[in-house]
Amino acid sequence: MSNRFRNIVPRLNAAVDWFIPARLKQSRDTLQAVRMFLFSHLFGPFLGHTISLSMLFVDGRADLSWWIFFIAVTGFWVFPILLRLTGSYLPLALVSIENLLFCIFWGCYQYGGISSPIMPWLVTVPLLAFFYLPERSTRIIVAVQIVANLALSYGVYATVGFGETVASHGLVVLGLISTLCASVYVSMMALYFASIVFSHGELEHEVQRHEATERQLREATGQAQRALLAKSVFLAKMSHELKNPLNAIIGYSEMLIEDAGQTETQKHKDLTSIRGAGHRLLGLINDLLELSKLEAGKVDVRVEEIEFPALFEKLVSPFGPVIAASGNELILRPPPPGPIACDSQMLQRIVEGLLSNAAKFTKNGRITLSASTLDEAWLISVEDNGIGIPKERMASLFETFGGSEDETSSKYVDEVRLGLPLAYRYCQMMGGKLSVQSETGQGTTVTVALPKPSRRVETPLAAAAAQSFVPALSTS
Repeated sequence: MSNRFRNIVPRLNAAVDWFIPARLKQSRDTLQAVRMFLFSHLFGPFLGHTISLSMLFVDGRADLSWWIFFIAVTGFWVFPILLRLTGSYLPLALVSIENLLFCIFWGCYQYGGISSPIMPWLVTVPLLAFFYLPERSTRIIVAVQIVANLALSYGVYATVGFGETVASHGLVVLGLISTLCASVYVSMMALYFASIVFSHGELEHEVQRHEATERQLREATGQAQRALLAKSVFLAKMSHELKNPLNAIIGYSEMLIEDAGQTETQKHKDLTSIRGAGHRLLGLINDLLELSKLEAGKVDVRVEEIEFPALFEKLVSPFGPVIAASGNELILRPPPPGPIACDSQMLQRIVEGLLSNAAKFTKNGRITLSASTLDEAWLISVEDNGIGIPKERMASLFETFGGSEDETSSKYVDEVRLGLPLAYRYCQMMGGKLSVQSETGQGTTVTVALPKPSRRVETPLAAAAAQSFVPALSTS
């Protein structure tokens, strides 16, 4: 099929589709049949009128029989409009075929009888039934119509005979024109039908390609999930293997610090550095273990009701010395009296991650931990006046193992931290939201919003919640 013809077909389809109601476009087979129906009715009458004008030339006058034939052929142009107005496709198709049979037998009765050059058009009727009446029952109705019209035509012939025969030379001219028009009509319908079938074939091929791509994506997703599970298992095993010797190193360093006392200053300083490095490494290993559990879906949410101020005090108590060691001032704004329903251990891990992060990127500054309650949620926020977060890093803020960059890296040693990603995942599991507002050089505010029971969206366990939650990130 040439490229020029391919360009014409979409334009024809666009013109034809204007007459098709929306409900007839839902089925591909129905759309194909209706397009064939409309194409034949929009362009077929031009060929029909070529024959009617030839009849006028042969007969030499426009009598009543010619006008009846002319009006019947013109009536085909009414069917596309009726289809657009009513949407009754099958009834209109059957009426149209009956109108075509009438044109054929009326032309035969007036011009030549059984030997009329109009008779070959009878062959197009079952062809049209194939083109735009795909159902078996409707094709049977068309066959009944053909037989009934043949019987009626024979009855008229047997009763009254045919009219006065047209001169033989006139029938020859009419026969040539009729045969040419019939050939053009059948070829035109066949080409349009082939173009529709070809376009549907291309569409099916494209659908198959998409299905193949979807299968490949599912396989790739399955492989990624298996790799993720294997990674989690490996991290869990490796972390457990590292914890035992690391605990021994920390324990021996503490014993050596006690033995050294304050007499050997340099030795005491070195041992303290060893102990500090051990604790940092132990914290990272614990985070890795927790991350592997989260990714494997082995962490459950245990909601309990507890007084909000008491929980707030419990959350804050371990962090005073840590924040003071970095030269920062910790400001507390406790919540009003009242209960909170949450997983207290999970909330403690969230606050621990946020405060550790704030202490890391704030030096000789101010860190504020505040809690409040609204009608629909409990709020806990950590605000600092540290270096802030660049806008380009906001999108990847909760990615695991995402190290600091640029100013953060140059000012403070770039170490792997999982506190914020873990806090994000814990918040997801409790059905909450974690929002971040930050400006470079001005500081960062991270707010945890936990929904109250009436507003809480229940999720099965960690994996489902982590898939469905989208964090709210913004830069002020």
